[in-house]
Order: sequence, then structure tokens, then C-alpha cells
Amino acid sequence: MNKAWIFLFFGALLEVGWVTGLKHSHDLLTWSGTIVAIVVSFALLIKATADLPVGTAYAVFTGLGTTGTVFLEMLVFGEPFKVMKILLILVLLIGVIGLKVVTGEAKEEGDSA
Repeated sequence: MNKAWIFLFFGALLEVGWVTGLKHSHDLLTWSGTIVAIVVSFALLIKATADLPVGTAYAVFTGLGTTGTVFLEMLVFGEPFKVMKILLILVLLIGVIGLKVVTGEAKEEGDSA
């Protein structure tokens, strides 16, 4: 896995943090953490798009962020567990994995096809 995918993965992890923070922040410290997570997650997304197609990077970023947020809300904050929700998250993850598989390495200028 190259650096762009690693940046994208960590950006998505931070997205889980800031999306959860939007709902659960209640004081200056938690709001500050949420704002820092927003800035850093989007900085990592931008860095990843230097080497990955923007559409693919954003779809993976939001897909992983959505998945992580749903699971975090269920495991930590008592959101009800629903089988249909889990099945739909699995469909989303299959799409994200598919995008990773079909997005090849960027060719260097001068490489032969």
C-alpha cells in the first residue's frame, strides 16, 4: 500500500473522530479537538489526492468515515444495532474495497504502457 492510501486511511479515521465530535462535543476542549480533527483529516485527504483520483479518494474517505462512525456510535454510544444497517454498511465497504482494487498506481511520465 502506498503513502497516498495510508494518508487516506488515517484521514478517514480522523473523520470518524470529528463527525462523532460534532454530536458529542460540549465544552471548549472537546470542540477544539473536533476542529483539529477536521483540519487534519481534510489535510490528509488533500495530500492523498496528489496521487489518487479525487473521486476515488473522496468516495473511500467518506465510505470509511461513515462505516467507522456507525460502528463507533453502536459500540460506544448505545446506538441501536440493526441488521439491515450492518448489511448496508457491508455493501458500502464492498464498494470502497472495489475502488481500491480498480485504482492502479499512477504511471510516472515516460513509463511505457
